[in-house]
Amino acid sequence: MSVSVFAVSTTLFLFCVFFVFVSTDSGMVGVNYGRIANNLPSPEKVVNLLKSQGINRIKIFDTDKNVLTALANSKIKVIVALPNELLSSAASHQSFADNWIKTHIMPYFPATEIEAIAVGNEVFVDPTITPYLVNAMKNIHTSLVKYKLDKAIKISSPIALSALANSYPPSSGSFKPELIEPVVKPMLALLQQTSSYLMVNAYPFFAYAANADKISLDYALFKENAGNIDSGTGLKYNSLFDAQIDAVYAALSAVGFKGVKVMVTETGWPSVGDENEIGASESNAAAYNAGLVKRVLTGKGTPLRPTEPLNVYLFALFNENQKPGPTSERNYGLFYPNEGKVYNVPFTKKSTTPVNGNRGKVPVTHEGHTWCVSNGEVAKEKLQEALDYACGEGGADCRPIQPGATCYHPESLEAHASYAFNSYYQKNSRRVGTCFFGGAAHVVTQPPRYGKCEFPTGH
Repeated sequence: MSVSVFAVSTTLFLFCVFFVFVSTDSGMVGVNYGRIANNLPSPEKVVNLLKSQGINRIKIFDTDKNVLTALANSKIKVIVALPNELLSSAASHQSFADNWIKTHIMPYFPATEIEAIAVGNEVFVDPTITPYLVNAMKNIHTSLVKYKLDKAIKISSPIALSALANSYPPSSGSFKPELIEPVVKPMLALLQQTSSYLMVNAYPFFAYAANADKISLDYALFKENAGNIDSGTGLKYNSLFDAQIDAVYAALSAVGFKGVKVMVTETGWPSVGDENEIGASESNAAAYNAGLVKRVLTGKGTPLRPTEPLNVYLFALFNENQKPGPTSERNYGLFYPNEGKVYNVPFTKKSTTPVNGNRGKVPVTHEGHTWCVSNGEVAKEKLQEALDYACGEGGADCRPIQPGATCYHPESLEAHASYAFNSYYQKNSRRVGTCFFGGAAHVVTQPPRYGKCEFPTGH
């Protein structure tokens, strides 16, 4: 993870956030589903969570049987991974690669829509396994060809920005000299041959945390700022993320592979960090992810590649309590393990309206409808308390869930709470933060179904 310095003078304002997980011609946003934790919901529940939030692309770090089985027929596309510890075997023996594809891919595909295999992850960070990368990728691709899967499943290998020798200004981006001939060029040639993306893990957070005295926070968080001019090209940059990606594009051009496209397979911002992890906070994480999603859905490319839509996977779906390292490593999640949102925001399939101002006070206009329903994983006492608030002080219209009324059946706390929460949410114009109730509720993009009860959509 390389550190780049992009300093600008800016003013600070707080974004409320919303998320859009869609695949369109204008750009794609997905999410990494990491599982280094002992308290996560079952894969089946995770698939339901993904569907409820409109998330249709994920990336995992292995080929876990339970996860791939749960994803079957979900219409959620997935990138799987061959772990670093298997690179040596995959590189040395074609039979190993063949068997890995037969065992870990073929039993699940095509019911589970595996669209790519990440061969290793940030391999260049470990010089002891770097020499195996290209042969491992070639053997895995040969296996895909052998089993007629190569047209549907691409290959790549995520690289960290530490693979760059230079990244500032973006136009000077270059790969480390010692990597170029033995690894970078043959890898890029394979990606070009197979029409695959170069996978890149880019974290502006690390660059900012290491250089907070030189990098503007607004510049790192996609907020309004004066911009930064690349002295080599004269191009103006308004975000550190764009600058980092263009440094990769410049490095590709420098080694003769300008035509290889880039996919950002990891990027995110921690909501909690240690005292020395400057910038790690919930508000900054919310601002970064909101700004990134809005940025991707504009359909615009980077200043250096303006016609190349951005394809990005946010890191990560959950906070992972068993990850080693600093506190931030365990706090990149968009959701808590109980499926409550880390940020009080709705996740919708379609919404491109800018959201500025103070959290929870600015209306969000969605394209299409959204509803607010209860989170069945919370304790009944908490759900009842939230229901009482919604129907009482909250002013929700709870008459339809009274005995004998149209939405009394099914007579369940979860159903009644969902109706009340949705009434409150719609009454408040679906404002950010009005579908949370301390983690007892979340936004969905499909009409709730409780018996014959119809949930209003408000305005």
